[in-house]
Amino acid sequence: MVNLSAVDLNLLRVLDALLCEGSTVKAAARLGLSQPAVSAALGRLRALLGDELFFRRGQGLEPTQHALTLAGPLRDIMDRIGQVLAGPAVFDPMTSAARFTIAGSDFHAEMLMPRLAAALARQAPGVRVHLVDLAAESHLAILDRHEVDLALVPAVDLPDWVQGRDLFRSSFSVVARKDHPRLLRAGLAPGDVVPLDLFCDLGHVLFSPQGNARALGDAALARIGRERRVVMTMPVFSGVYRAVAGSDLIALLPTQLAHHVAPSVGLQVFRPPMPMAPAQVRMIWHRRHGANPAHVWLRDRIAALLAPLDRVE
Repeated sequence: MVNLSAVDLNLLRVLDALLCEGSTVKAAARLGLSQPAVSAALGRLRALLGDELFFRRGQGLEPTQHALTLAGPLRDIMDRIGQVLAGPAVFDPMTSAARFTIAGSDFHAEMLMPRLAAALARQAPGVRVHLVDLAAESHLAILDRHEVDLALVPAVDLPDWVQGRDLFRSSFSVVARKDHPRLLRAGLAPGDVVPLDLFCDLGHVLFSPQGNARALGDAALARIGRERRVVMTMPVFSGVYRAVAGSDLIALLPTQLAHHVAPSVGLQVFRPPMPMAPAQVRMIWHRRHGANPAHVWLRDRIAALLAPLDRVE
Protein backbone atom coordinates (compact mmCIF):
# COMPACT_ATOMS: atom_id res chain seq x y z
CA MET A 1 0.00 0.00 0.00
CA VAL A 2 1.27 3.46 -0.92
CA ASN A 3 2.19 5.71 2.03
CA LEU A 4 0.09 8.81 1.35
CA SER A 5 2.21 10.97 3.64
CA ALA A 6 5.09 10.48 1.22
CA VAL A 7 3.04 11.29 -1.89
CA ASP A 8 2.85 14.70 -3.53
CA LEU A 9 -0.85 14.91 -4.34
CA ASN A 10 -0.07 17.32 -7.17
CA LEU A 11 1.06 14.22 -9.07
CA LEU A 12 -2.63 13.28 -9.34
CA ARG A 13 -3.28 16.52 -11.23
CA VAL A 14 -0.48 15.67 -13.65
CA LEU A 15 -1.77 12.13 -14.20
CA ASP A 16 -5.29 13.42 -14.78
CA ALA A 17 -4.05 16.00 -17.29
CA LEU A 18 -1.95 13.41 -19.15
CA LEU A 19 -4.93 11.06 -19.39
CA CYS A 20 -7.06 13.89 -20.77
CA GLU A 21 -4.50 15.38 -23.19
CA GLY A 22 -2.29 12.46 -24.23
CA SER A 23 0.71 14.81 -24.47
CA THR A 24 3.21 16.23 -22.00
CA VAL A 25 3.15 19.57 -23.90
CA LYS A 26 -0.64 19.87 -23.78
CA ALA A 27 -0.79 18.64 -20.19
CA ALA A 28 1.79 21.29 -19.23
CA ALA A 29 -0.31 24.02 -20.88
CA ARG A 30 -3.42 22.75 -19.10
CA LEU A 31 -1.70 22.87 -15.72
CA GLY A 32 0.33 26.03 -16.23
CA LEU A 33 3.60 24.11 -15.86
CA SER A 34 6.63 23.64 -18.08
CA GLN A 35 6.94 20.53 -20.28
CA PRO A 36 10.07 19.34 -18.40
CA ALA A 37 8.19 19.63 -15.09
CA VAL A 38 5.40 17.40 -16.42
CA SER A 39 7.92 14.88 -17.76
CA ALA A 40 9.65 14.83 -14.36
CA ALA A 41 6.30 14.28 -12.63
CA LEU A 42 5.54 11.41 -15.01
CA GLY A 43 8.83 9.80 -14.01
CA ARG A 44 7.87 10.02 -10.36
CA LEU A 45 4.44 8.56 -11.10
CA ARG A 46 5.99 5.60 -12.91
CA ALA A 47 8.23 4.89 -9.91
CA LEU A 48 5.38 5.32 -7.46
CA LEU A 49 2.88 3.11 -9.28
CA GLY A 50 5.31 0.54 -10.74
CA ASP A 51 3.93 0.93 -14.26
CA GLU A 52 5.03 2.71 -17.43
CA LEU A 53 1.64 4.46 -17.54
CA PHE A 54 2.24 6.02 -21.01
CA PHE A 55 4.32 5.12 -24.04
CA ARG A 56 5.03 7.20 -27.07
CA ARG A 57 2.98 6.54 -30.18
CA GLY A 58 3.39 8.92 -33.09
CA GLN A 59 3.24 12.51 -31.84
CA GLY A 60 1.43 11.65 -28.64
CA LEU A 61 1.31 9.38 -25.61
CA GLU A 62 -0.84 6.29 -25.31
CA PRO A 63 -1.88 5.04 -21.85
CA THR A 64 -1.13 1.57 -20.63
CA GLN A 65 -3.95 -0.69 -19.50
CA HIS A 66 -3.20 0.16 -15.87
CA ALA A 67 -3.37 3.88 -16.64
CA LEU A 68 -6.73 3.37 -18.32
CA THR A 69 -8.11 1.65 -15.21
CA LEU A 70 -7.07 4.69 -13.17
CA ALA A 71 -8.78 7.24 -15.43
CA GLY A 72 -12.36 6.95 -14.11
CA PRO A 73 -11.60 6.77 -10.37
CA LEU A 74 -9.04 9.56 -10.71
CA ARG A 75 -11.54 11.86 -12.43
CA ASP A 76 -14.06 11.19 -9.63
CA ILE A 77 -11.43 12.05 -7.03
CA MET A 78 -10.47 15.27 -8.82
CA ASP A 79 -14.13 16.29 -9.12
CA ARG A 80 -14.72 15.69 -5.41
CA ILE A 81 -11.63 17.67 -4.45
CA GLY A 82 -12.89 20.48 -6.66
CA GLN A 83 -16.26 20.40 -4.91
CA VAL A 84 -14.61 20.50 -1.49
CA LEU A 85 -12.42 23.46 -2.41
CA ALA A 86 -15.28 25.30 -4.12
CA GLY A 87 -16.91 25.85 -0.69
CA PRO A 88 -20.58 25.50 0.25
CA ALA A 89 -23.04 24.84 -2.54
CA VAL A 90 -25.54 27.49 -3.56
CA PHE A 91 -28.80 27.17 -1.63
CA ASP A 92 -32.03 27.43 -3.63
CA PRO A 93 -34.92 27.79 -1.15
CA MET A 94 -37.58 27.14 -3.79
CA THR A 95 -36.24 23.63 -4.51
CA SER A 96 -34.72 22.75 -1.12
CA ALA A 97 -36.09 19.99 1.10
CA ALA A 98 -33.90 20.99 4.07
CA ARG A 99 -34.99 20.19 7.63
CA PHE A 100 -34.25 22.46 10.58
CA THR A 101 -34.85 22.14 14.32
CA ILE A 102 -35.10 25.28 16.46
CA ALA A 103 -35.09 25.37 20.26
CA GLY A 104 -37.26 28.09 21.75
CA SER A 105 -40.06 28.87 24.18
CA ASP A 106 -43.76 29.18 23.44
CA PHE A 107 -43.08 32.91 23.04
CA HIS A 108 -41.57 31.96 19.68
CA ALA A 109 -44.43 29.61 18.92
CA GLU A 110 -46.69 32.68 19.17
CA MET A 111 -44.50 35.43 17.79
CA LEU A 112 -42.25 33.71 15.22
CA MET A 113 -43.68 30.46 13.90
CA PRO A 114 -46.87 31.79 12.24
CA ARG A 115 -44.81 34.44 10.42
CA LEU A 116 -42.16 31.89 9.50
CA ALA A 117 -44.81 29.48 8.19
CA ALA A 118 -46.12 32.16 5.85
CA ALA A 119 -42.60 33.04 4.67
CA LEU A 120 -41.75 29.39 4.00
CA ALA A 121 -44.96 28.88 2.02
CA ARG A 122 -43.94 31.75 -0.28
CA GLN A 123 -40.19 31.31 -0.47
CA ALA A 124 -39.27 27.71 0.45
CA PRO A 125 -42.26 25.36 0.16
CA GLY A 126 -40.18 22.20 0.62
CA VAL A 127 -38.31 23.32 3.74
CA ARG A 128 -39.52 21.93 7.09
CA VAL A 129 -38.92 23.59 10.48
CA HIS A 130 -39.51 22.00 13.89
CA LEU A 131 -39.74 24.05 17.09
CA VAL A 132 -38.80 22.15 20.26
CA ASP A 133 -38.89 23.25 23.89
CA LEU A 134 -35.89 25.21 25.03
CA ALA A 135 -34.28 23.71 28.12
CA ALA A 136 -32.47 26.70 29.60
CA GLU A 137 -29.75 24.60 31.21
CA SER A 138 -28.96 22.47 28.16
CA HIS A 139 -29.20 24.61 25.02
CA LEU A 140 -25.43 24.51 24.51
CA ALA A 141 -25.34 20.74 24.91
CA ILE A 142 -28.07 20.15 22.34
CA LEU A 143 -26.31 22.44 19.87
CA ASP A 144 -23.11 20.49 20.35
CA ARG A 145 -24.88 17.13 19.92
CA HIS A 146 -26.50 18.21 16.63
CA GLU A 147 -29.97 17.90 18.19
CA VAL A 148 -30.95 21.42 17.14
CA ASP A 149 -29.71 23.79 14.46
CA LEU A 150 -30.56 27.04 16.23
CA ALA A 151 -31.57 28.15 19.71
CA LEU A 152 -33.42 31.36 20.60
CA VAL A 153 -32.20 32.42 24.04
CA PRO A 154 -31.65 35.41 26.32
CA ALA A 155 -28.24 36.97 25.75
CA VAL A 156 -25.57 35.21 27.83
CA ASP A 157 -21.84 34.66 27.57
CA LEU A 158 -21.08 31.93 25.03
CA PRO A 159 -18.12 29.62 24.41
CA ASP A 160 -16.03 30.28 21.31
CA TRP A 161 -17.56 27.36 19.39
CA VAL A 162 -20.97 29.05 19.46
CA GLN A 163 -21.88 31.93 17.17
CA GLY A 164 -24.79 34.28 17.74
CA ARG A 165 -26.84 37.17 16.41
CA ASP A 166 -28.90 39.66 18.39
CA LEU A 167 -32.57 39.58 17.34
CA PHE A 168 -34.61 41.99 19.46
CA ARG A 169 -35.00 43.52 22.89
CA SER A 170 -38.09 43.24 25.00
CA SER A 171 -39.35 45.29 27.90
CA PHE A 172 -41.85 43.81 30.35
CA SER A 173 -45.47 44.66 31.02
CA VAL A 174 -47.98 43.76 33.70
CA VAL A 175 -51.03 41.80 32.57
CA ALA A 176 -54.29 41.41 34.46
CA ARG A 177 -57.76 40.24 33.52
CA LYS A 178 -60.24 42.80 32.27
CA ASP A 179 -62.20 44.49 35.04
CA HIS A 180 -59.78 43.34 37.71
CA PRO A 181 -61.52 44.58 40.88
CA ARG A 182 -58.50 45.98 42.70
CA LEU A 183 -57.11 47.69 39.61
CA LEU A 184 -60.53 49.19 38.93
CA ARG A 185 -60.76 50.49 42.51
CA ALA A 186 -57.32 52.04 42.07
CA GLY A 187 -58.68 53.91 39.03
CA LEU A 188 -56.13 52.35 36.65
CA ALA A 189 -56.61 52.30 32.88
CA PRO A 190 -54.62 50.12 30.46
CA GLY A 191 -51.17 51.60 29.95
CA ASP A 192 -51.00 53.10 33.47
CA VAL A 193 -48.27 52.26 35.96
CA VAL A 194 -49.42 49.82 38.66
CA PRO A 195 -48.60 51.36 42.07
CA LEU A 196 -45.70 49.61 43.76
CA ASP A 197 -47.61 48.63 46.92
CA LEU A 198 -50.46 47.17 44.89
CA PHE A 199 -48.05 45.38 42.54
CA CYS A 200 -46.29 43.70 45.46
CA ASP A 201 -49.51 42.85 47.32
CA LEU A 202 -51.31 41.14 44.42
CA GLY A 203 -50.59 37.49 43.75
CA HIS A 204 -48.30 36.80 40.80
CA VAL A 205 -47.97 34.03 38.25
CA LEU A 206 -44.34 33.55 37.26
CA PHE A 207 -42.96 32.13 34.02
CA SER A 208 -40.38 29.65 35.27
CA PRO A 209 -39.36 26.77 32.97
CA GLN A 210 -37.18 25.26 35.70
CA GLY A 211 -39.57 25.88 38.62
CA ASN A 212 -37.26 28.56 40.01
CA ALA A 213 -39.30 31.26 41.74
CA ARG A 214 -36.73 34.00 41.02
CA ALA A 215 -36.77 36.01 37.81
CA LEU A 216 -35.96 39.42 36.34
CA GLY A 217 -38.92 41.01 38.11
CA ASP A 218 -37.69 39.79 41.48
CA ALA A 219 -34.21 41.14 40.82
CA ALA A 220 -35.65 44.54 39.82
CA LEU A 221 -37.72 44.67 43.03
CA ALA A 222 -34.78 43.58 45.16
CA ARG A 223 -32.81 46.59 43.93
CA ILE A 224 -35.38 48.86 45.53
CA GLY A 225 -35.78 46.73 48.63
CA ARG A 226 -39.12 45.16 47.79
CA GLU A 227 -40.46 41.73 46.84
CA ARG A 228 -43.62 40.39 45.23
CA ARG A 229 -45.93 37.57 46.22
CA VAL A 230 -45.50 34.70 43.76
CA VAL A 231 -48.30 32.17 44.22
CA MET A 232 -47.89 30.12 41.06
CA THR A 233 -45.18 29.24 38.54
CA MET A 234 -45.69 28.01 35.00
CA PRO A 235 -43.21 26.43 32.55
CA VAL A 236 -44.82 28.14 29.52
CA PHE A 237 -45.99 31.69 28.82
CA SER A 238 -49.39 30.45 27.65
CA GLY A 239 -49.96 28.92 31.08
CA VAL A 240 -49.06 32.24 32.70
CA TYR A 241 -51.45 34.42 30.75
CA ARG A 242 -54.30 31.92 30.85
CA ALA A 243 -54.00 31.63 34.62
CA VAL A 244 -54.09 35.42 34.86
CA ALA A 245 -57.11 35.63 32.53
CA GLY A 246 -59.07 33.29 34.78
CA SER A 247 -58.20 34.77 38.18
CA ASP A 248 -57.28 37.92 40.09
CA LEU A 249 -53.57 37.13 39.78
CA ILE A 250 -51.24 39.31 37.70
CA ALA A 251 -48.00 38.58 35.84
CA LEU A 252 -45.08 40.15 34.06
CA LEU A 253 -44.85 39.21 30.39
CA PRO A 254 -42.61 40.34 27.52
CA THR A 255 -44.35 43.46 26.22
CA GLN A 256 -44.75 42.17 22.66
CA LEU A 257 -46.39 38.97 23.82
CA ALA A 258 -48.62 40.80 26.30
CA HIS A 259 -50.08 43.08 23.62
CA HIS A 260 -50.33 40.20 21.13
CA VAL A 261 -52.43 37.90 23.32
CA ALA A 262 -54.37 40.44 25.40
CA PRO A 263 -57.35 40.91 23.05
CA SER A 264 -57.92 37.20 22.47
CA VAL A 265 -57.75 36.05 26.11
CA GLY A 266 -59.35 39.00 27.86
CA LEU A 267 -56.35 40.75 29.38
CA GLN A 268 -55.36 44.35 29.91
CA VAL A 269 -51.78 45.57 29.80
CA PHE A 270 -50.19 47.93 32.36
CA ARG A 271 -46.71 49.20 33.13
CA PRO A 272 -44.62 47.88 36.05
CA PRO A 273 -43.77 50.24 38.93
CA MET A 274 -40.03 49.54 39.02
CA PRO A 275 -37.36 50.05 36.35
CA MET A 276 -36.50 46.85 34.49
CA ALA A 277 -33.70 46.46 32.00
CA PRO A 278 -34.97 45.08 28.69
CA ALA A 279 -34.07 41.50 27.85
CA GLN A 280 -31.93 40.92 24.75
CA VAL A 281 -32.92 37.83 22.77
CA ARG A 282 -30.29 36.14 20.62
CA MET A 283 -30.18 33.42 18.03
CA ILE A 284 -27.25 31.04 18.53
CA TRP A 285 -25.82 28.16 16.52
CA HIS A 286 -22.77 25.91 16.40
CA ARG A 287 -20.01 27.52 14.37
CA ARG A 288 -19.81 24.34 12.25
CA HIS A 289 -22.89 25.77 10.51
CA GLY A 290 -21.56 29.31 10.29
CA ALA A 291 -21.09 29.42 6.49
CA ASN A 292 -23.69 26.80 5.54
CA PRO A 293 -25.88 28.57 2.91
CA ALA A 294 -29.10 26.91 4.07
CA HIS A 295 -28.46 27.94 7.68
CA VAL A 296 -27.50 31.46 6.64
CA TRP A 297 -30.74 31.74 4.66
CA LEU A 298 -32.89 30.56 7.59
CA ARG A 299 -31.07 32.80 10.08
CA ASP A 300 -31.64 35.81 7.84
CA ARG A 301 -35.35 34.99 7.54
CA ILE A 302 -35.75 34.62 11.30
CA ALA A 303 -33.84 37.83 12.01
CA ALA A 304 -35.99 39.77 9.52
CA LEU A 305 -39.23 38.37 10.96
CA LEU A 306 -38.29 39.13 14.58
CA ALA A 307 -36.65 42.54 14.05
CA PRO A 308 -40.03 44.38 14.21
CA LEU A 309 -40.49 42.98 17.73
CA ASP A 310 -37.68 45.18 19.08
CA ARG A 311 -39.64 47.09 21.67
CA VAL A 312 -38.46 48.91 24.77
CA GLU A 313 -41.03 50.96 26.69
